[in-house]
Amino acid sequence: MADYTELDRKLEYYHSHKHLIAPEVSAKYAAAFRVEYAHNSTAIEGNTLSLIETKLLLEDKLSVGGKELREIFEVTNHARAFDYACKRTGERMPLIENIVKDIHQILMENIFPGGIYRNVNVRIVGAGFTPPEPNEMYVEIKNFFADLPYKTDIPSIELAAWVHAEFVRIHPFQDGNGRIARMIMNYQLMLSDWLPVSVAKEDRLKYFEALEVYAVNRDLRPFAAFVAELENNELDRMIEVIQQSAENQQDEDDELEP
Repeated sequence: MADYTELDRKLEYYHSHKHLIAPEVSAKYAAAFRVEYAHNSTAIEGNTLSLIETKLLLEDKLSVGGKELREIFEVTNHARAFDYACKRTGERMPLIENIVKDIHQILMENIFPGGIYRNVNVRIVGAGFTPPEPNEMYVEIKNFFADLPYKTDIPSIELAAWVHAEFVRIHPFQDGNGRIARMIMNYQLMLSDWLPVSVAKEDRLKYFEALEVYAVNRDLRPFAAFVAELENNELDRMIEVIQQSAENQQDEDDELEP
């Protein structure tokens, strides 16, 4: 088992000091993450909208010309699905099958029938494994949801990594498995009070390689380490915001002193 002591320390610091971040600053960073996450997660699957175009679409509500409707829907649906995931985790709703189907349905709206398990075989181009056939897949996805509440013997970071890796190995939907797997990984992270993370499109090769190690060998370690690194980076970013906020408050207090 990996040592997450330093990561746990940073998480504790974040939760103990996040009140120092002004609400408007916190909202700004949350909005920026929402855009970045939608951009990266859809770009990994081939979406061609740039980060700026994604921001224009999601924050400024401006249309983006020269793009297929599918690409527009992929981005807007992703943002809506993340909002839904944040709402449900805020309500402390566990990751159950109906919620996963709801998230998938939001992700696929106006693109493909969502929330319905596949009844055909699928192949992943370039992968060294083949997802299970429909009958086997149905048994495995039911086992996935049955096992999830009882996985209390592994660190929460590894549990979130397993949720993603095992789900994408099973590949229960005909389309959108990568997006939903990344979304439910973040769902599990947020449910355990970690920060949501975004897999940068530039890191897709490392990301896919770590997932393949799990799918072929059932070795979660490379992917868990990948997720832990993402979480560490996100915590570092927010801790920097906390420390900057504290410095700004100190400067203001100094100015008020006679």
